[in-house]
Amino acid sequence: MATITVENLKYKYPLSKQFALDNLSFKIEPGEFIGIIGENGAGKSSLCQVLVGLIPHFYKGSYGGKVYIDDQIVSKSDVSKICQKVGIVFQNPFNQITGSKLTVYEEIAFGLENMGIEHSEMIRRIDEALELLDIVKYKDRNPFDLSGGQMQRMAIASIIAMQPEIIILDEPTSQLDPQGSEEVFKAVQSLAKKGITIVMVEHKMEKIAAYSNRVMLLHKGKLIDFDTPQKVFSRADLAEYGVNAPAYTEICKALHLHSPGTNLYPVTLEETIPLFQQVRKGEK
Repeated sequence: MATITVENLKYKYPLSKQFALDNLSFKIEPGEFIGIIGENGAGKSSLCQVLVGLIPHFYKGSYGGKVYIDDQIVSKSDVSKICQKVGIVFQNPFNQITGSKLTVYEEIAFGLENMGIEHSEMIRRIDEALELLDIVKYKDRNPFDLSGGQMQRMAIASIIAMQPEIIILDEPTSQLDPQGSEEVFKAVQSLAKKGITIVMVEHKMEKIAAYSNRVMLLHKGKLIDFDTPQKVFSRADLAEYGVNAPAYTEICKALHLHSPGTNLYPVTLEETIPLFQQVRKGEK
């Protein structure tokens, strides 16, 4: 499985005076689920585009530092080679649908056809992706007849079928209703359990807190923090970076309920319940 290593990454869009990404360094281990948070303009989408090679291969500007996928330097590698290991899912699934295919099955097959995958192997991958994303029942439907959540799962399936080791998701639920969002998060969770490295930009803090192994906090292109959800969301200055902690964390902060043996606050309902049970028992 692939490792992502970023060293002193800087990037500035053409004609811009400000760095979109300002001296970032970090490492993501194989199989991690990384959540990326920050206010608008923090550099989240720019980072996603760097990791998959769209920057600097397609979006020009001032670029410095190095990004590795294993031992492969992204800025010096063909995008076709990067895409063999890294897939990206955009916030709007319409940006990924070809519009040239009549069925969901054919849409998922499109990328594999371009890769020259042998027919029997292509069928196996498509069937596996349909099953994994729970969209087998839609395989003969027109892609544009799907709901937002179903369409986004199809977009993810088209990436999964190409068997990347890393999947980048840039706000994949921003245009979805709660049901559609839940469908996508469950699908992504199933991928993470299979050992695929997940890097997800998302504004739904409760979801990021629940699913992520680590959370990356960006602000004006700078890396402010990169740690466990509990440590990042327990920061006293979080609001200064335009980010709200999960509701459970905010409630426990107001009540000064720390996780046992730490100065950290819970980030999920499962972590919060024992603290309230202790309060009821008079232990706090």
